[in-house]
Order: sequence, then C-alpha cells, then structure tokens
Amino acid sequence: MATGGSTWINGSEYLESDSLYNYRCANRGLLLPIISEYTWPESMRAALYLIGLLYCFLGVAIIADIFMGAIEKITSKTKKVYLTTSSKDEPEVIEVRIWSDAVANLTLMALGSSAPEILLSCIEVIGNNFESGDMGPGTIVGSAAFNLFVISAVCVMCIPDGEIKRIKDIKVFAITSVFSVMAYLWLLIMLVAVSENEVNIWEAALTLAMFPLLVLLAWLAEKNICGVPSKTDTSKQMELGSFEPGESDKLVKDRQYFRNGHLDRDGLVRFIKEVKKYPGLTDEDAAVLAASKLVESQPHSRMWYRVGAVRNMTGGRKTQPQLSMKLKEVYNAMNEHPDAPTLGELPPVKPFENAVLDFHAASCAVMENIGTFKVELCRTGRTDNVARVRIETIEGTATEAQDYIKINKVVTFEPGEVSHSIEVEIINDNQWEPDEEFYLRMALLHEKEARDGVQLGRISIMEIVILNDDEPGQISFQRRGLLVKESIGVAVIPVVRRNGADGEVSVRWRTIDKSAINKKDYEGGEGVLTFQNTEVELNIEIPIIDDMSAEKDEHFEVELYDPEGGAKLGSINRTAVTITNDDDFDTLLSKMVLLTNANMDQMKVHHETYVGQIKDALNVNGGDTENATGKDYVLHFVTFGWKVLFSLVPPPGLLGGWLCFFVSLGVIGFLTAIIGDLAAIFGCLVYLKDSVTAITFVALGTSLPDTFASMAAAKQEKYADNAIGNVTGSNSVNVFLGLGIPWLIASIYHKFKGTKFIVKSGNLAFSVGLFTGLSVLCLGLIMARRYLGFFGKTELGGNKFGKYLTGVIMISLWFLYVMLSSLQSYGYL
Repeated sequence: MATGGSTWINGSEYLESDSLYNYRCANRGLLLPIISEYTWPESMRAALYLIGLLYCFLGVAIIADIFMGAIEKITSKTKKVYLTTSSKDEPEVIEVRIWSDAVANLTLMALGSSAPEILLSCIEVIGNNFESGDMGPGTIVGSAAFNLFVISAVCVMCIPDGEIKRIKDIKVFAITSVFSVMAYLWLLIMLVAVSENEVNIWEAALTLAMFPLLVLLAWLAEKNICGVPSKTDTSKQMELGSFEPGESDKLVKDRQYFRNGHLDRDGLVRFIKEVKKYPGLTDEDAAVLAASKLVESQPHSRMWYRVGAVRNMTGGRKTQPQLSMKLKEVYNAMNEHPDAPTLGELPPVKPFENAVLDFHAASCAVMENIGTFKVELCRTGRTDNVARVRIETIEGTATEAQDYIKINKVVTFEPGEVSHSIEVEIINDNQWEPDEEFYLRMALLHEKEARDGVQLGRISIMEIVILNDDEPGQISFQRRGLLVKESIGVAVIPVVRRNGADGEVSVRWRTIDKSAINKKDYEGGEGVLTFQNTEVELNIEIPIIDDMSAEKDEHFEVELYDPEGGAKLGSINRTAVTITNDDDFDTLLSKMVLLTNANMDQMKVHHETYVGQIKDALNVNGGDTENATGKDYVLHFVTFGWKVLFSLVPPPGLLGGWLCFFVSLGVIGFLTAIIGDLAAIFGCLVYLKDSVTAITFVALGTSLPDTFASMAAAKQEKYADNAIGNVTGSNSVNVFLGLGIPWLIASIYHKFKGTKFIVKSGNLAFSVGLFTGLSVLCLGLIMARRYLGFFGKTELGGNKFGKYLTGVIMISLWFLYVMLSSLQSYGYL
C-alpha cells in the first residue's frame, strides 16, 4: 500500500527514491540542498537556513574586505609631477593619483560595495536557464531603497547636535542623483511602456550603456570641464604650491604637523617636540601618536570606511590606531586649544539648544602691582535667552585675602549679550614672594530653571598667575644642557628671570671652550643681556659653524655672571651646548620614522604578502591583542573559519592587485550563489515570496556593512560626500550593471533561440515605480536641508529637531516602501 511518498510492506514504511529529493522547497535552489532533508522538521530547516544566511553574509563581508584591498592597491597607483622651485637643481616632486576620485568611486569602488547584488542577479538569470527571477531584481531595488532611505537617515542623525556636514562636490552628487532616478524610471518605462513583460537586446544594451555615460559625466563635473568652475580648493593649492613666508608657522600653530597625510621629516620633528612635553612617553608611544595623526590627516575613500566597518564587525585588524587610555588623553590634549588645560571628558556642546559659556582664555599672567584687571567671559551658541553662571575663586599657591580678593558671584548674560567681564583684584603686599597662581571656576547654578538652556564650554577653569614685582628676580638658564645639529645655523639659548620682575636688570654672559672651539666650531665670545621692567625671558643666540666634516659630538659652555640692578643668579648659571653631527642626530629621527611607518603599515587596507594576510586571519585584532576587546574575541571566534579560508586568496600585493581582484570576485560570486539559494529556500519555508525576501532579508544583509561605513564617514569626515554622496552613484550602478549585464546576456541568448526574454512587470514594476517616487521625495528633502535655515543649511547634522525629523521621515519612507511592495506581492494592491 502506497501513501504519498512512501510504501508500506509487511507493516514497515519504505520511502520511495523520488521522495528523497522531491519535497517542499527542495527545488528552490541552484546548488542547495546538497543532501536530502526529507525527514527534517520544517521549523528546524527554516532556523538552519536563516543561520546559514546570516553566516554567509559575514563571509561575503570578509571576502569583500580582501576585494576592497585589491581595489585600494589598484586605485592607489600614482605618477610623479615635477614642480619648479627656487632651487634650479632640485625641483619639487609630488605624487598624484592616476585614478580620478569620481571614476574610482563609480567603477571599482561601486563594484566592490555592490558586487553581491550584481552577481546575485547575474547568477540567478544564468542558473535559471536565462529566464528572469524575482530574487535578483528585488535585491537590486530593495538594496537601493535601504541605502537611500535608511543609510541617509542614520548619517543625518548620527552627527552631534549643532555640527554640520555638507556635500562638497555638489555637481557630482547632482549628476549621480539624476541618474539614480533616471535609472529606475527607465527601468519602469522599459517594463511597462516600451515592450511590456519583455526585454529586448537594445533595451538591455541601452541600460548597460548608461553606466559609462554616468562615469564620463561625473568625471567632467569633477574636473570642471563643463559648467561654472567651482571655488578654488585651497587644500590642493597647498599641496601643489610652495609655502608663503610665515605660512609654516601657521601650520605649527594650527597643529597641522603632516601635510595631506604624508610623513615628512620637518613635520615629524615638530610633532616629536610637542609629544615630549608630556612626561613618561616612550619613542614607541610617540610613533603610535604620530601614526594616529597621520591617519587623521589623510583623505579617506568610502572604501576605507567600509573596510573599517567590516573589521569592526568581525574582530579583524583595525584601520585606525588603537590608543591606550593614557595615549588617548595625550592625543585629545594635543588636539585641544594649546593653552587650555585638560579638564577631562565634558558633555558635548549643543550650541543650537544651549547658551555655551566659557572664559576667553585658559590662563593669564599679571603683575602683582596691577591692582584690578578684567577677565572676559564669552557666550556662544544660543543668544536669545537669559544665561546665568556662578564665578568663584579657588586657591592655588596664592592665598585669598593675602594675594587676591575672593570672588563668589553670579554673572547674568541678557538676551543678545555675547560677552561679559568681571573684575579681579590683586593685593600688592610689597614683600617678595615667588610667582603664585590661583584659579577662576565657572559653575552652573543649582536651580533647575537657571540651568535650562545653559551649558559650560571647554574653558570653564582659568588659571591666573601673579608675577612678583617686588624683587628684581633671579636670572638663570632654563635648562642645564642643549642639543643642536651642526647644520642648525644659530643655537638659541633661553635665559629666564624668575621670582621677581621689578626694574631693569642685566647679566653678563660668556662662552667657554670645551671640545668645541670658538671660531672653529661656533662663533662665541661674551655679551650682556638686559631685562626691562617686567620682562621675564630673553635669548642668547650663538652661530654654529658647519664644517661639513664627520666629527664626534662636541660641546661648549655658556656662563652667566656679574648680574646688575639688584638681580641674583639662579641655580642654573651655566649650560652646556652639545653640537652633534647631523648623521648622529638623525639616528633618533630615523628610528621614529621607522616606528611610525611600521604603525602605518599595520593599518594598511591591503596586504603585500601571504604571511601578513594569514597572520591577520589567525590572530584577533590582527595580532594587536593588547588593544583587543571582549567583543573582538567573540567576533573573531565566530568568523575564524571564513578568515582562514579567505586568507588563501592571493594578496593584493601580487601583480598590482589585479590577481586578487579577479579571484576575490569569483569567490564573492560563489558565495552569492549560496546566499541566493539560502534566501530562496528560507523564504519558501516561512511562506515568503522571493520578491519580499529580496527587499528585506537579502537587501539588509548586503547593505549592513555600508551602513556602518557611512556612519563612520559621517562622523569623521569634514564633508558628507563619503557618507551619502556615493549612495546615489551606487544605486545607479546597481541597475546599470546588476540588470544591464544579465538582461543583455539573456536577451542575446533568447534571440539566438528564437524566443523572447520574458520579464514580468507585475510586482517588479510596482516596486520600481514606488521606489522612484519615494526617492524623489527623499532627494528633495536632502536638497531642502542644504538650503533651508530650518535644518541648518546642511545635508547632515544641524539642529536637534530638524535632524531627527529628517531621520523619522526617511525611515518612514523605507517602511512604506517595504509594506506596500509586500502587500502588492500578495495581491492586496
């Protein structure tokens, strides 16, 4: 007796052979299932396929990391450009990237981020006997919807309140936006109007041809070949031009140690001098900080952020330096105002919501006989409310009532008032005392209504140093020794006047030969330094003779003697000046260069050798276990199998990255085929149609790394281009390549077979039409944010209400798209 797919013989049930491979959802995949799942419960099968789908998404993200490394290797190729300089014999040489940013973003980089969607569509058509399916096109449109609506919303909202990020290359963004709308509009016209439910060869060819047209127009816009030239990019002038007099000093003041992210000797010397102000740091610590500053100053592509996002998701080697808590404090202090003390973590400033109050400077020095002087308080941010703050004095080495008059008062800023001053009184006791200091502290009032709408700024504590003027003071050198290069030209030796600054005093100085000889190694002699009333520091300048010969270190001494005007000599009245051969001096600098470059090499996106690639795969956080977190260990354990397997892919360092490019693309294609099968079978098991599975599970899985990458770019970049500027271009490429290539192949195949390539409009046309309409609304909102003061005239960030309102609207557009498309798939619309 036969029942269904089984036969009963003598009371025992025997399965028919066809039943082992003919059961529900068994025929939905191209490669899966590889074994019979006839006896498995459907709930267990659904759970396993969902887990497999999520795990394969991680695998695609990891192989895409290597794929991106190949792209970075290819697009980082440079050519040398020679510039004329004041020296006829030594022209300035700079390296310029061969690949245009617009071309790289729309070709290789877009392919890198969209490869799974594009390959899924191609594999589905080829594996389905050149017939159209629902999974590929659905993923293309669903991914575009998620990218435009959700990623844009996340980028708008993740910016701190009050900060703004605008799109810099607005012309390129405009072109890619127009093409992104035109791509889906053309897709809708092709499916409904031109040849309904059929795709001809010329239609598919035209779809594919729009891709090079998009790249060409974006390149023309980037080069300003067409249209009104954009404003001068001063950063590029700085890169190609020479410095004007005084400009290098400005760079030091602004903490721009490395120009355009390039490690140069002068910048490294300036950086090391700054780092050495912080005690307890080793050369290795300084090299890590230098690498951090280099990474911060370099321009980054969207690909760099995507690789960083994937490695954060998988516990891999980070693309940014991992700083210890101590180094983070130093790094943050170096990035703050150079005169401001490090006050620890402060709440984020909300200038659009609060009035921000702080002192005009972090410290000041006054003479003891000044009497009363004014300290200025500043107000930024919100100015339409009454802002009150308490100012009080805190003792240091100076004592209240003896050295200064205590202050404990409330200062009120009226609406529209942006500055206020308070008077501080210093007591002149006519007795000699060492220089002393006390502090002014700003604090919010205790009453809740007085604290609303008011916030302290960065400089909420101010140091006031009282310079004693009752004694002529003590004159001494600042330090006991000084090291200079033989080629320095002039050695500058500081002499300081402490514990008094009253009247005019002078001191004589003279040089004393040691191993360095006057007139042979340096221009010595003697002289007089005269300090005017209240002057506290002067310099002795001694020319150094560079004889261009290899010598051991030589030194001479400078002595202070015979002070006049009542001044006395301090404890350091003699200092040694050591002249070191440039080669010896460069040893430390060379060591720092090597250490910094080693740190930079560890953060490269790509690997040059198999050894480095395999080492990264085997070790958590790329081997940097000291900075690895618990999350890194868990993610590394989960993705360990994928990492080891994909470490066998040829590294990008071989054959200029092209070998890795094609091998990685093949691996992504194979994994994408598996993902397509997993998604189709899972959707079938939970009674979801392919079109719904595509716009939800598959679209989210392939777009999640881009979400984290865009969020990081939005927070770290100065402009919004790498955050949302590339979304429209990627959406265009998805259609032009993801549908143009497979549909062209299929239409040619059917032409030779004498049949028609049928693409049913149905749900696809509805989904495309719905997305096209909603995308126009979303892009219109982005442009409205750029020009309306309500949003802060910015694409990303702005005031709190405006940015969250924008985010809610954009995410609602995505939910509306998913809901209406799903309802139409099941025949409710």
